[in-house]
Amino acid sequence: MKAIRRFTVRPVLPDALRPLSDLARNLRWSWHTETRELFQSVDPDGWREAGEDPVRLLGAVSAARLDSLAQDRRFLRRLTAAADDLDDYLHGRRWYQEQSGELPCAIGYFSPEFGITAALPQYSGGLGILAGDHLKSASDLGVPLIGVGLLYRHGYFRQSLSREGWQQEHYPLLDPNELPVSLLREEDGTPARVSLALPGGRALHATIWQARVGRVPLLMLDSDVEENAPGERDVTDRLYGGGSEHRLLQEMLLGIGGVRAVRTYCRLTGHPAPEVFHTNEGHAGFLGLERIRELAGEGLEFDAALESVRSGTVFTTHTPVPAGIDRFDRELVARHLGDDGELPGVPVEQILQLGMETYPGGEPNLFNMAVMGLRLAQRANGVSTLHGAVSREMFAGLWPGFDAQEVPITSVTNGVHAPTWVAPEVFRLGARQIGAGRTEDALTVGGSERWDAVADIPDSEIWELRRELREQLVVEARERLRASWRQRGAGSAELGWIDGVLNPDVLTIGFARRVPSYKRLTLMLRDRDRLMELLLHPTRPVQIVVAGKAHPADDGGKRLVQELVKFADDPRVRHRIVFLPDYGMGMAKKLYPGCDVWLNNPLRPLEACGTSGMKAALNGCLNLSVLDGWWDEWFEPDFGWAIPTADGASTDEDRRDELEANALYDLIEDRVAPRFYDRGPAGLPDRWIEMVRQTLTTLGPKVLAGRMVREYVTRLYAPAAAAHRALDPATARELAHWKGRVRGAWPRVAVDHVEALAPAAAAPNGTAELGSTLALRVRVALGELGPDDVDVQAVAGRVDAADTIADAATFPLKPAGGPDLEGRWMYEGPLALDRTGPFGYTVRVLPAHRHLATHAELGLMAGPTEATGEGAGVLMR
Repeated sequence: MKAIRRFTVRPVLPDALRPLSDLARNLRWSWHTETRELFQSVDPDGWREAGEDPVRLLGAVSAARLDSLAQDRRFLRRLTAAADDLDDYLHGRRWYQEQSGELPCAIGYFSPEFGITAALPQYSGGLGILAGDHLKSASDLGVPLIGVGLLYRHGYFRQSLSREGWQQEHYPLLDPNELPVSLLREEDGTPARVSLALPGGRALHATIWQARVGRVPLLMLDSDVEENAPGERDVTDRLYGGGSEHRLLQEMLLGIGGVRAVRTYCRLTGHPAPEVFHTNEGHAGFLGLERIRELAGEGLEFDAALESVRSGTVFTTHTPVPAGIDRFDRELVARHLGDDGELPGVPVEQILQLGMETYPGGEPNLFNMAVMGLRLAQRANGVSTLHGAVSREMFAGLWPGFDAQEVPITSVTNGVHAPTWVAPEVFRLGARQIGAGRTEDALTVGGSERWDAVADIPDSEIWELRRELREQLVVEARERLRASWRQRGAGSAELGWIDGVLNPDVLTIGFARRVPSYKRLTLMLRDRDRLMELLLHPTRPVQIVVAGKAHPADDGGKRLVQELVKFADDPRVRHRIVFLPDYGMGMAKKLYPGCDVWLNNPLRPLEACGTSGMKAALNGCLNLSVLDGWWDEWFEPDFGWAIPTADGASTDEDRRDELEANALYDLIEDRVAPRFYDRGPAGLPDRWIEMVRQTLTTLGPKVLAGRMVREYVTRLYAPAAAAHRALDPATARELAHWKGRVRGAWPRVAVDHVEALAPAAAAPNGTAELGSTLALRVRVALGELGPDDVDVQAVAGRVDAADTIADAATFPLKPAGGPDLEGRWMYEGPLALDRTGPFGYTVRVLPAHRHLATHAELGLMAGPTEATGEGAGVLMR
């Protein structure tokens, strides 16, 4: 019989064991080895059955076992030490508290998904894992972040395979009472709520669940409350599920409801209100509209409120392709954010303008969440150097007239939270070398000097560690493969072959990620005969472990999974290549450390960053990757291999795959496998071990989320907080008025005349000597504007055959006297000829104000026309 109602009966812990509850409720246990080992010792079998989740473990452990532990003095000493360590971690001074200067007292960090631990399955892939690592590293560094997301009752799907290898999805129901979260409650004990108005007089209500991520609170909104109608109750049912309106409601709840949840949390706990709001991808962009509504309620006009909100907002884009951005029908947005819906007092036409694709090729009837995110944030970034460049190209239409390199989108390369992803065995090796405290600092704060100690670890210890981790992966893979085949309908008698799958002494390549087409899961299958030769080589065999999920609606991705599975089912190679279904954090923690080589072969430049290779590198795994994302930035032949790309415009996709697959086979056959199997006098692969050493010492400090979060603090959060503090209501009104005045006057701004006084102007052959200086005189029309409203610059550098300036440098020009009778101003200044070869310059006028973050902020620029004169052209050839 089935139960008609389900609830959780929690154990009553003996007084001596009460600290276990606090340890279980703070997710620091998910990355703190000593705390995890303490819970494992409570009941080793129960720990595995509970999925290494302390909350589930304590809900299942017997009263007799608890009573026994309460009398166990050794266990109680360990418990006291762990509780004291957590208290010190939560309340002691950390990196952030030691910094000088005025840093924000709090930052709101909004993301549609968070991958903190497998025990809280609220993530689908890299975006969520990155967001989780951001929170954990902020906690380690003492950064006062408040995370904001949604609590999905079904999370993301669980993956299994049919007998034919077709992906099947399952959505187990998550009971928040069985998760490491707690309800945020009002002072009278009732659950705290936020509500959104919907068209037709309806409402969307949500409770607020709180997870403790070390020092960082993570607030998650849950629409599964009785006050909601069925449609609204299901808003937070699944991550990235449902149709367009469903997604819009999720994103309204995340952005608008998320700000209200933060306000409620700060009111109830006394936590400082955020000065900076960080929008992690466009899904959370509506948070800016809610903050505008708040300021409108305080009497600030829309334009002034927009400036105030922009000053304190950071926007991070994670997609390198327009197809990866959420776009909604304008009428749908208008219906939900108009007078009959949410955000009363905020003009809906101005809201729609924020998301309008005003650039060439844009769809005027669509509302673009990333475009709105960029317009609502004064500071924006991509997630690797290459992705920053791709993003500037992709969004350049929002700043017409500016070269892509001047588009105000910077980059902060992603990092990974080392204490989460480094295997305990790797940590212990480091602790033996430099001590546990210094090893922990190396993994959290970073610093090359701490990683240099890897050079002193004997080769034999490194190789022994690598084999131990490979062996653990072999055991894990066999267990998962056996479970998968049973789900596919195989009986135990059919599965004896699994005991011979993989070999702890064979070169092991890992490939695991989501399965959109651009990541090319099946590139390795391009020439199956050649792949078989690599797998079955008599002296230098290769084995491959593959995992990945296709989106439930992506049949093309599912076909790729099936194609790989069918190849891996072939009795000739199934001991050398395996596909492990249901890729997630639990599997990843064994997969990254256990592989010798991490393979990544996306279509360049479609990988924004790609952090799985970073996690592998922290465990001494070498990367074999296309030069995309972070690998394009940090690759060196000393610690990995670059797969050549055939990304010329004339190469069709099929030909490109063929060329790059052949390059991949050549690399494995000629360079990777020989280096792994080449043994030195001591029987060790000396050159391979040296590459492992270089990976750890060179990449280790770079790939840390601690490095990433420190960059966000110094380069984005601190400037945003300073800008926000400077923009009080009067200053915000003044800035909004100035921008309106400049936009209105800009059509009459022009460069009327440019002349070069010396020396090149006198050179009959159009040449000049390196190191000489050119004196420029420029006449500009400013209309109703004055010199205080603009900057006039010369822009110079090398030029190509089309006279396009590359690697440009700017030189300020200053007013020389007042306006002439026609209201035009003369500007003068020197231009240094600091480069040889074809050289050119031009002149431009840009808006200038003390509260602009960049000259490009308004997207306005005036330059010379063809009639202006030779001064805008090429000087030297």
